[in-house]
Amino acid sequence: MRAKTRAELEKLTKQSRFEERRAPLRESVKRKAVVVEEIKSLLKQYRTMAIVSVEGIPTKESRRVYDKLHSLGCVVKLYKNSLVLRALREVDAENLDSLAKYLTGPNVYLFTNLNPFELAKVIEESVEYRYAKPGDTVAFDVELGPGPTDIKPGPSMSLFGKLKIPIQVREGQIWIAKDVKVLKAGDTVSAELASLLKKLGVAVIPVKARLKAVYEGGLVYTPEVLKIDYESIRKSFIEAMSYSKVLAVELALPLPEVVPELLIRAFRVSVEVALRAGYLTADTAPAVISRAVGVALALASALAGKVDLGLGIAVATPATLSVSEERVSKKQEREEEGKEKEEVTEEEIAEGISALFG
Repeated sequence: MRAKTRAELEKLTKQSRFEERRAPLRESVKRKAVVVEEIKSLLKQYRTMAIVSVEGIPTKESRRVYDKLHSLGCVVKLYKNSLVLRALREVDAENLDSLAKYLTGPNVYLFTNLNPFELAKVIEESVEYRYAKPGDTVAFDVELGPGPTDIKPGPSMSLFGKLKIPIQVREGQIWIAKDVKVLKAGDTVSAELASLLKKLGVAVIPVKARLKAVYEGGLVYTPEVLKIDYESIRKSFIEAMSYSKVLAVELALPLPEVVPELLIRAFRVSVEVALRAGYLTADTAPAVISRAVGVALALASALAGKVDLGLGIAVATPATLSVSEERVSKKQEREEEGKEKEEVTEEEIAEGISALFG
């Protein structure tokens, strides 16, 4: 009897221990199930999901990046890749094989209703800065401006001198005397300068999340596809607008953007036609009269050398003869002198008068 009781006690003890070991597993399974349901809910609520690598990003700076993304309307979540993959399978996500290869390493997941191109631009512009470490390379020039540094005079003064930064002591603290460039783009940060920049509170190394892929509507977008030169596109649109406007003007399309130019062109053409026809209107009268006077003077000048019109118009003649004209042979001169002076016919005079008055 005692042996039987002992056996039952041992059985109960083993079962109790087994249940104790299983309890955390059950809790873990429950927590994972809750997380999977949360991911599924986000996938249904938002049309776009981005996978962003956080590998190598310091916790402090990465938190600021996440906060900035969150302020722009993105839901930022840190999930296990396996749980995200499980949730995608349970919602029957399309093209899952292409997406699964990006579910590796430490990732942050962004959920938003922005389109993939807008989201990629938001991520690209979400940059924070950390303090430089010895050996870091800067991507831009670093300058220190004049003013107080909040550093007390002491051993640090020699550090300023070593780095050739002009300083003064004012009001019990070190002041930088004038603008000084301490780093050029591409320079490597020394240990001394890294220490000083940190004391001055100057962070110069950019920190930003690295986009791995964006998933929307069953399509997987890589960063290479999402990288757009917006300035180039803007210029192309401006050129296209300019060419289309010229074409619309040439085709005389009655569009609001080109109607003013069409009216100006039509007015100019109508004035030109009226001038050629000699049609007098309030707009064409000055030009028609001026043109008629010009034609009359030209005709009179042409006839003055042949017929005395009694108008007293001087005939334009060259001031001097050219060298070639001076060397005309005497024989040619005698032949031309023997020619009779041609008389202007009545028909020529009539044609001139007709041209004068249209």
